[in-house]
Amino acid sequence: MSSAVSSADYLARQQLTVLVPVYNEEESLTQFVVEMNKFLTQAPLPTTVLFINDGSTDGSLALLRQLCTQSPQYEFISLRHNQGLSTAIKAGIDHCRGTLVGYIDSDIQTTPLDFLRFLEFFPEYDMVNGIRARRQDTLVKKLSSKVANTVRRTLINDGIEDTGCPLKIIKIEYARRLPLFHGLHRFLGALVQLQGGKVKQLPVQHFPRFAGTAKYTLWNRAWKPLVDTFGFRWIRSRWKNYEVDEQHPVAHS
Repeated sequence: MSSAVSSADYLARQQLTVLVPVYNEEESLTQFVVEMNKFLTQAPLPTTVLFINDGSTDGSLALLRQLCTQSPQYEFISLRHNQGLSTAIKAGIDHCRGTLVGYIDSDIQTTPLDFLRFLEFFPEYDMVNGIRARRQDTLVKKLSSKVANTVRRTLINDGIEDTGCPLKIIKIEYARRLPLFHGLHRFLGALVQLQGGKVKQLPVQHFPRFAGTAKYTLWNRAWKPLVDTFGFRWIRSRWKNYEVDEQHPVAHS
């Protein structure tokens, strides 16, 4: 898609699916829908919200069943067992029908309204990634995240300032080619770049956690990202892209 195409003309032909991984977020889901509805009433393109229940053990699944009967714009899939954030995101990509794929967490620490700014940068960019400029987190969480981001950028030099920001939009053709591996969610921007895609980074709003408890510990935020980074370096060293030059019969979307 040429960058000469205006954002409005491009979006008029697109559909957005917003992926929302859920793991034991019963306390925040109802308010999350309130916040998401604010975006849905202003969205400049048809939008579906797809919850991915990642084996929750609280009342999240029952609540999702209830919430998704209230509007056709809300859907969910439920994984049989807890698989982790990377698998939940990949499952959502595999089941979405949109041409653009958004991602946001259900803990309401970011606002869906920032998606409105993200959409202004399509089709020029292939992914827009948020940067939590003023994080409303604990000191330990902020420091461990900063260390993890610094180590990752040093080892893979992708230039992504805040890979852990739970606010992103990706063109579906790039999202479909993401390989499933442990820690995938930490390298979405780098993987889009690996495919030749352009990534835009924008500051986003960030808020204290609405309810519940964070699912990540210092172990998750320090040692595991380091191990995953070496895994990504291995994948990158063996990555291949291809382009189809001619086809008969012509495939129809």
